[in-house]
Amino acid sequence: MARAKTRHVCSECGGESPKWQGQCPHCGAWNTLVETLAEPTAKGPHRYQSLAPTQAVVTLDAVPAETVQRLATGSDEFDRVLGGGLVEGSVVLIGGDPGIGKSTLLLQALAHLSTSRQVLYVSGEESASQIALRARRLGVDGARLPLLAEIELERIVSAVEERRPAVVVVDSIQTLYSSQLQSAPGSVAQVRECAAQLTRLSKQLGVAVVMIGHVTKEGTLAGPRVLEHIVDTVLYFEGDAHSSHRLVRAFKNRFGAVNELGVFAMTDRGLRGVSNPSALFLSQHDRQVPGSCVLVTQEGTRPLLVEVQALVDTSHVANPRRLAVGLEQSRLAMLLAVLHRHAGVACFDQDVFINAVGGVRIAEPAADLAVMLAIVSSLKNRALPRGFAVFGEVGLAGEIRPAPRGQERLREAAKLGFSRLLIPKANAPKRPIEGLQTVALDRVDEAIAAAWG
Repeated sequence: MARAKTRHVCSECGGESPKWQGQCPHCGAWNTLVETLAEPTAKGPHRYQSLAPTQAVVTLDAVPAETVQRLATGSDEFDRVLGGGLVEGSVVLIGGDPGIGKSTLLLQALAHLSTSRQVLYVSGEESASQIALRARRLGVDGARLPLLAEIELERIVSAVEERRPAVVVVDSIQTLYSSQLQSAPGSVAQVRECAAQLTRLSKQLGVAVVMIGHVTKEGTLAGPRVLEHIVDTVLYFEGDAHSSHRLVRAFKNRFGAVNELGVFAMTDRGLRGVSNPSALFLSQHDRQVPGSCVLVTQEGTRPLLVEVQALVDTSHVANPRRLAVGLEQSRLAMLLAVLHRHAGVACFDQDVFINAVGGVRIAEPAADLAVMLAIVSSLKNRALPRGFAVFGEVGLAGEIRPAPRGQERLREAAKLGFSRLLIPKANAPKRPIEGLQTVALDRVDEAIAAAWG
């Protein structure tokens, strides 16, 4: 097949050049020329025309609302993050640090699906023997798991069209290349073209495609930003390399809830779902220690109990240090100012360190009250009572704002044996919960007084 003509387009001004140059000849910008396929001048069918058939204008109530069929991956935690399982014809992009377990999780899921569906595992990073060794180590039955070690896009597309599998795993999208482009695998043009072609194939044949993506040193997916817009679902693997716990978080999902969280434990037999993740994020102390407060947080549709720890110590430098691990760094200075203004607790000469136990990252503002109580507990060297937990957002005026899904948080805390919860007044339950005492308040100073009351 004759190689298609390519051109280089400036990402700044849109100017075209027949070959790559360091500087755009049109606008003078440096390193902005990106290789793309040159469109034919003659009028003819576009390569994506089959995806966009002519549609008549209809009203929204005339469109049938069909429930999508989902494929169970064999892991309840993975299905939770996906929104219930893989959807036929969907494209999923999963990223994470090297060695965190992306290939392991997908190999286990594909092995489970292979018992009832046609599947295909495409590897561009490892040889077939390396994947076979991993499968044997994990105890995966590979009798019905087809494997293709290939990086050329055209051959992969041909294999998918011939076999018509239900699920295809591509490991990874940065290793593929199209013979229509001259640039190296992993370049912006190659990643964008390969992802677009695989998406076209997925929608045309109804094949679920799961692509593994590399991440940059900043932790974002490598390649053009349009890659995340093309796919239907974007998942991120999180976790500390020194810990056996792994978190899979959904940042985009057209078929389910975003910010959903799946918790896994890495074992010698692969990744295993954790049925009670709150146990991972709660330290087991022989006695109550100062500077520790249990937070009832919400990750997607799942309530979690996480221990927030604070260490407040006298500073020996002119500018005291403020450090938050797993929590928002920018909110820490704000919470310290609110403590000083509305509760009379001064930390201007103290180093303040905040940590969320277990490596979990908490982004919701409902963690404010737990952070403030942990700071006060460490500063006064007074431990909070046993069985005590909190949640609530704190405003600049010292008020405690309500948190979403308050009733679910209360039920989860009661189920795990917590007996006393300090909550915003707007989240007070209408009916008492058996075994759970709730203290509903609307001011920060009242909360600090009630915590040790």
